[in-house]
Amino acid sequence: MNRDLSLLQPYPFEKLTALKAEVTPPADLEHIALSIGEPKHPAPPFVAECLTDNIDKLANYPTTKGMPELRQAIAEWCTRRFQLAEGSLNAEDHVLPVNGTREAIFAFTQAAVNRAPDALVLSPNPFYQIYEGAAYLAGAEPYYLNCLPENGFIPDYDAIPESVWQRCQLLFICSPSNPTGAVTDLPTLKKLIALSDKYDFIIASDECYSEIYLDEAQPPVGLLQACAELGRNDYKNCVVMHSLSKRSNLPGLRSGFIAGDASLLGPFLSYRTYHGCSMPIQHQLASIAAWKDEDHVLDNRDQYRHKFDAVIRILEPVMDVQRPEASFYLWAKTPIADDKFAQGLFASQNVTVLPGRYLSRETEGQLPGAGFVRMALVATVDECVEAAQRIRDYVESL
Repeated sequence: MNRDLSLLQPYPFEKLTALKAEVTPPADLEHIALSIGEPKHPAPPFVAECLTDNIDKLANYPTTKGMPELRQAIAEWCTRRFQLAEGSLNAEDHVLPVNGTREAIFAFTQAAVNRAPDALVLSPNPFYQIYEGAAYLAGAEPYYLNCLPENGFIPDYDAIPESVWQRCQLLFICSPSNPTGAVTDLPTLKKLIALSDKYDFIIASDECYSEIYLDEAQPPVGLLQACAELGRNDYKNCVVMHSLSKRSNLPGLRSGFIAGDASLLGPFLSYRTYHGCSMPIQHQLASIAAWKDEDHVLDNRDQYRHKFDAVIRILEPVMDVQRPEASFYLWAKTPIADDKFAQGLFASQNVTVLPGRYLSRETEGQLPGAGFVRMALVATVDECVEAAQRIRDYVESL
């Protein structure tokens, strides 16, 4: 087998399962999971109807490139959402459907990295573990960029040595961030584009939480939007990944897209043709309906705002917890070690949260996820409120 498989670390939820196995939760309390970022809001009914109405398409092979109508719907959505020049994001050349951002992140890395002994893939730290695994299996070395409170949980790009930029082949951005909810601002995106020009690396922006934001007047900016402001309508060396999983509560549809530089997406399409990961036609038709509708997305954001308000009101008297700019996560500082906190909370209150250390790697003498837990406010309002009260009770018992 590929020897690079030995470099893969256990997935965070494997570690969490082992941690929880050491204790027994109270049987009289129903379990509440705030650990997995799986949306629990109902899927839009019209999407489900579209799926069932087109179930006969199971008899047809889908193409890897996807339906022109889907790519056009995605291009139009991107143009509206990120204020792109009309027609600059061409559905024929600049957009490819993918089976969720996770699949796209991994596959794109395999296609983008030019194997070399000194190849680096840069990613935020803490981070979505696919960045690391994709780098290892592409024959590159991950390089971690610490996201610390003093920098608003955004990497200090000015502190990265030139020798690192010279070796960088691919830079991952996650904005809004998993797990912190931090948003990379427009000046920083423009700075990264300038660095990409200077050192010739690709920027891949994971923006799957871009539609879960709390201030309706300030939607998170995106990488393509930064390109547009710079007049870079070819989106040189820039790609973005988006998904319907969070935006539309459709994690089981496995539907998203990658968009950006046509000179990158052309070769990536060739890779995907061999990879064999085309999206079923009925899923494509349902995705078109989802990308064309914003009403359900507005309602989705309203539900998350309500949950953040309720949960923070309960927790802030006893924990250092800040309302994030975007995403559905609370990145909460713990009064004791984060893994001990998560284990103790499960043992006493039957509530599961994810230790921050499981989402980060020690670098520069720091483990930036240590001392935090990630709470995914994906359950119902009542469940989130109940979980928050149990967390408060646990903290007050320490």
